[in-house]
Amino acid sequence: MSEVTSRIAAGYEFTGTALRLGAVVHDGAADPAAQVRIPLAMLNRHGLIAGATGTGKTKTLQLIAEQLSEQGVAVFAADVKGDLSGLATPGDSNERIAARSAEVGDSWQPSSYPTEFFTLGDAPDGIPLRATMTSFGPVLLSKVLGLNETQESSLGLMFHWADQAGLPLLDLKDLRAVITFLTSDTGKPELKALGGVSTATAGVILRELVGLENDGADVFFGEPEFDTADLMRTTEDGRGVISCLELAGVQNRPTLFSTFLMWVLADLFDVLPEIGDADKPKLVFFLDEAHLLFHAASDAFLQAVAQTVRLIRSKGVGVFFVTQNPTDLPDEVLGQLGNRIQHGLRAFTPDDADALRKTVRTYPSTEDYDLEEALTALGIGEAIVTVMSERGAPTPVAWTRLPAPRSRMAPSDDAVRQQAVTESALHARYAEAVDRDSAYERLAARVNAPAPVRDPKQRRVPTREDRAEPAQETLVTQILDSGAFRSFLRSAGSALGRSMFGTRRRR
Repeated sequence: MSEVTSRIAAGYEFTGTALRLGAVVHDGAADPAAQVRIPLAMLNRHGLIAGATGTGKTKTLQLIAEQLSEQGVAVFAADVKGDLSGLATPGDSNERIAARSAEVGDSWQPSSYPTEFFTLGDAPDGIPLRATMTSFGPVLLSKVLGLNETQESSLGLMFHWADQAGLPLLDLKDLRAVITFLTSDTGKPELKALGGVSTATAGVILRELVGLENDGADVFFGEPEFDTADLMRTTEDGRGVISCLELAGVQNRPTLFSTFLMWVLADLFDVLPEIGDADKPKLVFFLDEAHLLFHAASDAFLQAVAQTVRLIRSKGVGVFFVTQNPTDLPDEVLGQLGNRIQHGLRAFTPDDADALRKTVRTYPSTEDYDLEEALTALGIGEAIVTVMSERGAPTPVAWTRLPAPRSRMAPSDDAVRQQAVTESALHARYAEAVDRDSAYERLAARVNAPAPVRDPKQRRVPTREDRAEPAQETLVTQILDSGAFRSFLRSAGSALGRSMFGTRRRR
């Protein structure tokens, strides 16, 4: 080892279990004796995998997921392009893999990993992952619908009204039925009583819901709702199960799937107990195309994401955001990511150059590399790395050449995927959709119920209470009837029943 590679590698020597990331590169050559690693116990300090298209982000995710599975840690990853299905198939040896393994000192052997395939909705090539509308909640749904803050607040009041009225919101038609009822002649008094919800705003929300339904998103909402505890499973031989959410079929609605991933994370936050610092995480969550999650997001949504990421660490969950530029993430989130794997960036435009300079400023200072130059010179499968050491300090910046994943670096055959789906214990539990009695049916019954017939000959005799003078309004009555107090009760009731995202807590 050279003096530089030896000094950098010393910063990656840990006493506990660590995952391999590759070999240190200096002066254009990889030093196989200078290894870059990431402590397993620090994976819940979250991370970032970034880089331009085609630089190797997906392969890095695959490499880390394989090793997590070997250590008995469950993995959840979104598979936008279908490439991650290769985890279920052993890799194919070739000259390029042999050469890369020799360069980085990796004893490569082909291997497959226990993999479950999920889809959003009823696609036949995966286990359906559904959420009920009431569980998804108004904040996340507002992000999917592209509502402004006023419309988001109004939608929250409608969810609250349905909760109080005992109307389960299980799928899109339930919420559409609630809004249709509230804007009808029969329901307008209820809408007015909500306060702050105009008929025009309700109409906008309804139109957006219809558009979402026309795009086929109705299959994503309903029952049986997915239990996120099923993501944290191990096999009989102790390997962590890798759950791949196949998203190739819904690429035309990127905001929907990115927000759906946030629902999974929010639900995990609600149900998992605090465990503090552990030897290894329970689950590592890879959120691909992360920039879609934050585009045009409301302040409430951004605050909820930042708070979830900050607090879920103590519940044994690590979150890795996968995106093109670190600047895609809000500062409140970026500042919480202790592990950084930055693949190559391109500086073809003034905006690209500005993003490059900002990226450099987020790294620890180093005399070993000119980071602005290095980030544009990285080859495919190379990255600038710094991680959180076991003592909680950032490791030295390391230009790293990564080894090849041991599973297939291409999609698995359809037969392999179909076999994994049909043989899964979860398939029987979630495959068949259930449509039980809910808001749609109950409101239809209310609207269609015959009005009570009153006998005109019967006349009610006024009572003594009817003839009494109205009591003088007390201060307490004034407070209880005030709009401010009713608004407080609405907020308090929502806070008791819903989490920071407005998602419904499981009971």
